[in-house]
Amino acid sequence: MPEGWRPAVAIAAALLGVARDAGLVTLRLPQNARQVPQDVLQRDLVRGALQFGFELGTGVRTYVSASLPYVAALAVLLANDVGTALLTGLGFALGRAVTPALRYASRAGEEWDDRLQDRLPLLAVGGGAVLAAALVVLTLRGFPAS
Repeated sequence: MPEGWRPAVAIAAALLGVARDAGLVTLRLPQNARQVPQDVLQRDLVRGALQFGFELGTGVRTYVSASLPYVAALAVLLANDVGTALLTGLGFALGRAVTPALRYASRAGEEWDDRLQDRLPLLAVGGGAVLAAALVVLTLRGFPAS
């Protein structure tokens, strides 16, 4: 793909992801729709979080309701920059680890799940919008430098 097109394609994908998450367009995401069982985290938080991250990150079990991970992966691919890939991977891993850690820390897992379920659409659209805005800002700043 021509280098000059890459930012526009990434931004367009982010906007498409936001539209999908907002329910404006229907687009099926590629995934192996099996969740990591909750008892993985209940047995041992640290080992469970590592197993959860490994299974999700490698695609062994990937139930992803939001477009954000797919858009981020495409943006990293288009950036063709190792630093961008590493920082995105680190951010994704930390973000994924926060969810089970917060659930565990709440000591009220079922209630926490219900509150999260109510907020998922807002989180998905908000996360996608933040990514789209970040891509625009990075593009305007010329990052990553070729």
